[in-house]
Amino acid sequence: MSDRILVVDDDASIRLLVSDVLTDRGHTATAVSSGEEAVRRLEAESFDLILLDIMMKGMDGLEVCRQVRDKVECPILFLSAKDSAQDIVAGLGLGADDYLTKPFELEVLAARVEAHLRRQLRSAPSSPRRGCIRIGEICLDTENMSATHTGEPVALSTRELELLSYLMSHAGQTLSRERIYRDVWKTEYGDLSTVAINIKNLRLKLDPEWRYIKTVWGQGYRFVTQSGFAEED
Repeated sequence: MSDRILVVDDDASIRLLVSDVLTDRGHTATAVSSGEEAVRRLEAESFDLILLDIMMKGMDGLEVCRQVRDKVECPILFLSAKDSAQDIVAGLGLGADDYLTKPFELEVLAARVEAHLRRQLRSAPSSPRRGCIRIGEICLDTENMSATHTGEPVALSTRELELLSYLMSHAGQTLSRERIYRDVWKTEYGDLSTVAINIKNLRLKLDPEWRYIKTVWGQGYRFVTQSGFAEED
């Protein structure tokens, strides 16, 4: 069965071009022209990936992402003519997995899409993860992929849970942004600032005092073990 991709863009020519290149590469593309229609489709159907334009009339792509991010597990890739660092950071901060600026090469878009789909395939529950990783006040249930802090559930996105699992599984090690991006996002191509944004989100939700997730300046990040709480970077 081919991967199902939802293409959301109010520009008919872009919808057609993107749908055609994805179809030519063996994917099933469903194209809609508004954010409202995208939300309705996502409530009724499941997709393997979402390509989401930001600048649309009515409900824009950012609002679509806000409404569906906690309801869908598939990757969301923003497409936008807005190319400032602030715009990219804002989009990724909402939970998007990637951000591609217009105009873009169709082959580059297709390559990004397929990289994310491969990552999803690798992380599929074909070999279930079992057990619980507990460090200090944080516990990660690796079977159900849920997290608690001082026994209280913490709402994390799928990507944040994967990142937390990776950091906790490598507790005590200093991990570069490049390594984290390669191992968690399962690709070497993309915006490394995505790592910092997701680290920031984890800290806000789990570690506002930076007791666990340490920044090792010039090197990357380290999730400290309980015995390392007194360390300062």
